[in-house]
Amino acid sequence: MKKLKALLVAALLVAGGNIFAQTATPATSSTPAKKEIKTKADGTPDKRYSENQKLKKDGTPDKRYTENKNLKKDGTPDKRYKTSRPDTTTTARKKK
Repeated sequence: MKKLKALLVAALLVAGGNIFAQTATPATSSTPAKKEIKTKADGTPDKRYSENQKLKKDGTPDKRYTENKNLKKDGTPDKRYKTSRPDTTTTARKKK
């Protein structure tokens, strides 16, 4: 009986050794390249693209942030609503 157990253990060790003796490919850390931020002609970020907005997990703009409060369905700012603070993309006010 001891010989049978020894043969069984030896067979399991040989089978287990073959299973785990596979050559593993070296882990390559692929660092994603920085995405180019799409900007308008005047140099400000274009809010039509999702990388320039704060988004929810489902991809829709997060309305908790002031820049996303008044957006149209395509993600561009809605010009019908005035914001409480001046927009940085417009020209500065003239001083009297």
